[in-house]
Amino acid sequence: MRGVARIDQQRSVRSFVRREGRLTGGQQRALETLWPRFGVDFDGVLLDLDRVFCRQAPRVLEIGFGDGESLLYMAANDPGTDYLGVEVHRPGMGHLLLQAQALDLSNLRVISADAVVVLAHGLPDAGLDRVQIFFPDPWPKKRHHKRRLIQPDFLRLTARALKPGGRLHLATDWEDYAGHMLQVLEAAEDFVNTANGFAPRPAYRPLTRFERRGQRLGHDVWELIFQRR
Repeated sequence: MRGVARIDQQRSVRSFVRREGRLTGGQQRALETLWPRFGVDFDGVLLDLDRVFCRQAPRVLEIGFGDGESLLYMAANDPGTDYLGVEVHRPGMGHLLLQAQALDLSNLRVISADAVVVLAHGLPDAGLDRVQIFFPDPWPKKRHHKRRLIQPDFLRLTARALKPGGRLHLATDWEDYAGHMLQVLEAAEDFVNTANGFAPRPAYRPLTRFERRGQRLGHDVWELIFQRR
């Protein structure tokens, strides 16, 4: 697929940086002891998601889940759906693993890898019901806009992994990035907007602590929900 080739050739321009931060002792132990239960080792080979989750079910992919607050909420409140999270921030992964154990979640798995590579090589065609990306790095400086994740090649990879009728759900608190995402998605032939412009926040996506703090400061959030044609 031409989209995959272009993405792979451009991976020197990444949409993320590894801001590692400090791992707590509990997070480090979680990564060591809970990874066999919740973690998926990805080596660039196509994943068998039925085997990963030990069942067939609707599936949601969240890219860049941070500390996992929304992902944990969704998995806990929707046990009939499988949730796969992709993240490179180890403290966030450690936090999620501890909470996933406390909630005894069987429908949650995580991958520590570049999400673009996972989309390009790790996921089967038309295997996902939803892809969600909440508050991706906006790369606000103009010279860094090429690093923004939501670009035409990325949307082609996402469309391939989504089932027909599957949804791409985005949220950002940067108005400029919201406009960029809307423009790129409106031009993507594989997707159609489910709303007239930006969408209201659906009930399944919880308000995070980050958002509630932003609301108190008067910050807005822009939501986009597009459907795979």
